[in-house]
Amino acid sequence: MAKNHKRATRDGKGFRILLALLSGGLLSAAWPTWGLAPLVFLGFVPLLLLEDRIAQGEKGRLFWLSFLSFFVWNVVTTWWVWNATPAATLAWILNALFMTIVFNVFHQTKKKVCNKPWGNFFLIPYWMAFELLTYHWSVKWPWLNLGNVFSTCHSWIQWYEVTGVAGGTLWVLLVNILITNVILFAKAKAAKYTFINIGASTMVLIFPILIGKSIYRHYEDQGTDTEVIVVQQNCDPWNEQFDAHFYDQVIQNNLALSLPLVTEKTRFVVSSESAIQEGIWLHETDKVRALRTLHDYIQKHPQMAFVIGGTTYEWVPKGMEDDFPARQVGNSDRYYYCHNSALLIDTINMQHRNKSQLTPAVEAIPEWMGFLKNYSITMGIARGTLKTDPEAYTMRFGKHLVGVPICYESAFGEYVSNFCKKGADLLFVITNDGWWGDTPGYRQHFEFSKLRAIENRRCVARSANTGRSGFINQRGDVLQQTHYWVPDAIRETLKANTKVTFYAKHGDYLSRIAVYLTLVLLISWMAMSIIRWNQAGEKPVKKANKKKKK
Repeated sequence: MAKNHKRATRDGKGFRILLALLSGGLLSAAWPTWGLAPLVFLGFVPLLLLEDRIAQGEKGRLFWLSFLSFFVWNVVTTWWVWNATPAATLAWILNALFMTIVFNVFHQTKKKVCNKPWGNFFLIPYWMAFELLTYHWSVKWPWLNLGNVFSTCHSWIQWYEVTGVAGGTLWVLLVNILITNVILFAKAKAAKYTFINIGASTMVLIFPILIGKSIYRHYEDQGTDTEVIVVQQNCDPWNEQFDAHFYDQVIQNNLALSLPLVTEKTRFVVSSESAIQEGIWLHETDKVRALRTLHDYIQKHPQMAFVIGGTTYEWVPKGMEDDFPARQVGNSDRYYYCHNSALLIDTINMQHRNKSQLTPAVEAIPEWMGFLKNYSITMGIARGTLKTDPEAYTMRFGKHLVGVPICYESAFGEYVSNFCKKGADLLFVITNDGWWGDTPGYRQHFEFSKLRAIENRRCVARSANTGRSGFINQRGDVLQQTHYWVPDAIRETLKANTKVTFYAKHGDYLSRIAVYLTLVLLISWMAMSIIRWNQAGEKPVKKANKKKKK
């Protein structure tokens, strides 16, 4: 008997590990760009079945099993981060840990409040609240937010113009939970509820696709024709772009690639993030050779403006030396700010905006890690924390207002929508994806621009130093794209649209609703815990009273 019990325990443990690995594998296999997106509708099913087994009393350490699922998902989908920094290991562990904590809080709430299949719906507000947090806390990492998975099936999710990516997350979780409940009710031989969940899961799965396909067929780009050129200069960020010997060459590459495509109708030439590394002090831009070269180029073509990325500096005002991003000049009493900036150069002046959503560890060190303030966890080029703009600023040229998300910012839906809310009629994403090499990283990053185009109904011109540059219309269709590690320039006529979508007006409202529901669930969990604790404490007291009466 003892041997059989040990064997059953071993077999059960192996099955639990298999379920955990299956969830991690399905979520990974669904992810862009080589994945099959529909698999995401099954990704949480094995993990939810595992959670139910443990909630019903089966032995098992849900915390470590769920951590295994999420760790597999993080590593398989974002392994390429290692190419930029060894801190990738810490990112995988931390993000998997945060997901694990969320899943286990859901588990404890379900056990206390409703330990039945219907309790699985508690996962929705918890997970959506967590995804909102990934946009706003110091360790920002929204890369694996569930709604991102449909960028490769963009005709399905045209309703993102109303819900944003959070609508996709809600969709994924609903289908996963309904399919899980079908299995649980079928196992319990509850035929009525089994058929209810089969019908509901079928409707919830198919109906959004039909709506999306219908919108996709009938939507046409809106706005005025605007000719834009995108340049992919193709400098190696490890060996060329940040080497002073190549500063002039980078600018000359941009001019040589774009010039053959310029026409009288050209309104913008868009180049990549951090293309100008000469060092731009904002109080003396006239001394920067690269800016003078670009200004001379624009004087010959006054009908257009040049949008390009650069590193800019400014002195810290007196009394602000304790500001966390402030950097000391040697051992002097002078401090300065460093920015990752987008520049718009026309015949009159230079406008700029500074990146607000910084890449963790690369451009931003959390203030609670102040001992690393003057160091970089990655690359050996950047150090400390960059100074950011407090909000998304647009830049004007002629009749156009343009929003220019810089690199990582294109992963933040509500942030990008703020450009459109302020009147931007075109979006120019400038980025440097060369750090990751020829990996899924730059391809996944390109996919995010398709989501931003749909959410805001804005055409997107995307310039990458290398990786993938291109044009995307308001339906999320890729009109043109370049190849990896090939210097190139492409031209397209885009529609400049000024209409503001429901999502652009209201942002991540679904996620904010989820936060309120999460608070309700947490209060319910605590209340039920207190009630059950009190009930458990009352029972021995009653027995003692009975003995006294006897």
